[in-house]
Amino acid sequence: MTKIQIINGPNLNLLGKREPGIYGTQGFETYLEELRRRYPEVQIDYLQSNHEGDLIDCIHQVGFDYDGIVLNAGAYTHTSVALLDALKAVSTPAIEVHISNVHQREEFRHKSMISAGCKGVICGFGLDSYRLAIEAIVSVNN
Repeated sequence: MTKIQIINGPNLNLLGKREPGIYGTQGFETYLEELRRRYPEVQIDYLQSNHEGDLIDCIHQVGFDYDGIVLNAGAYTHTSVALLDALKAVSTPAIEVHISNVHQREEFRHKSMISAGCKGVICGFGLDSYRLAIEAIVSVNN
């Protein structure tokens, strides 16, 4: 069974409520249920935290045993060398995802500190960005 860890960073616990014009109206837990139904052959684990250390600890915990990490680091994308170092320290490939197209937003969102530690980046497809990342991981592992 393919094992994938989804990690969501700060403020993503507010999906469905936070800036619906940018992030949509669906909460992530509902979307996660849809992903698990769509991919019954994939173990999809999930962590959301507003604390950088929790995200790093999760990367360390799954970083040698899982087939892939889907990481939406939220605002830490643009600031965290520690997350980059964690991604580079493990062997599990990660895909960076963003719900919005960060390149159509504020200038500071155009630079990712974590991209260099990721196999790829998917942005701008709403919550479907997560599905696209899972598809990429599954296709590599089949």
